[in-house]
Amino acid sequence: MQKSQVLLVGAAVALLVVLVAFGRTIPHSEKKAMPTAGPMMGGQEQQPIAFSELLATAKQKVPADKLLLINSLENKVVRGDVKTQQIAAYKQLYASWDSLNQLPIAAHYLGEAAKLENSEKSLTFAANLFLEHLEHAQDPAIMKWESQQALSLLDQAIQLSPNNDSLKIQQALLYMNTGEPMVGVQKLREVVAANPDNLEAQLTLANLAIQSGQYDKAIQRMDTLLQRHPDEAKAIFVQAEAYRSKGDVKKAVELFEQCKKLLKDPALKAEIDNYIKSIQ
Repeated sequence: MQKSQVLLVGAAVALLVVLVAFGRTIPHSEKKAMPTAGPMMGGQEQQPIAFSELLATAKQKVPADKLLLINSLENKVVRGDVKTQQIAAYKQLYASWDSLNQLPIAAHYLGEAAKLENSEKSLTFAANLFLEHLEHAQDPAIMKWESQQALSLLDQAIQLSPNNDSLKIQQALLYMNTGEPMVGVQKLREVVAANPDNLEAQLTLANLAIQSGQYDKAIQRMDTLLQRHPDEAKAIFVQAEAYRSKGDVKKAVELFEQCKKLLKDPALKAEIDNYIKSIQ
């Protein structure tokens, strides 16, 4: 998964252990999700920034020689009547803005090129550029715009590759981190309905259940998964965290010990040992 995605579990220490042991599965807990309706202006939903506004502001900081080149490339896009010419111009605009460290604008132009190329690889790469900058964005209007751009690119990529569960999960996680959690959950449920053995989607749904206090649902989901994959350490760990969160420390410790036996890395085993001591 992309670096915009991490595991959400009940406790900070558990989060650290799972991050080290198993990698990331859903959006950063320390990165505030972008609220769909905030900040509010007269009760209205936060609107995405217009690209024209973002572009105009950025151009004010561009040296004259660079600006002349950028304006020339923009004219090439408008005048270009051949798709390959437009793609080339968009990619040059991407390179120009990237060299100026204006990543959202650079991502926009690469996204426009990707839409014309219409390949899963180019669309996914452009979407990931937006996600990378979204990690550090502060302005809610820019965050909303970047999220919409990434979602649109992922939509087009999924249309080209409808069986690519990784893309669907990536899109679902983005929905959950941008103020539309139920849309994301529904998309994850669609993935597991079609492919019950998709570990990443199952773990994410279980972790979300833990976050929302639905511990028994998380346990049941992991029970079902472990019936088919009894030695899946990630599932055992998440199930243990669900028991810990609901207050059954004895059962949680038993499962953490079981998880530990399946790991080969001594450092990871030590992390779990430390966590067990912290919850007893």
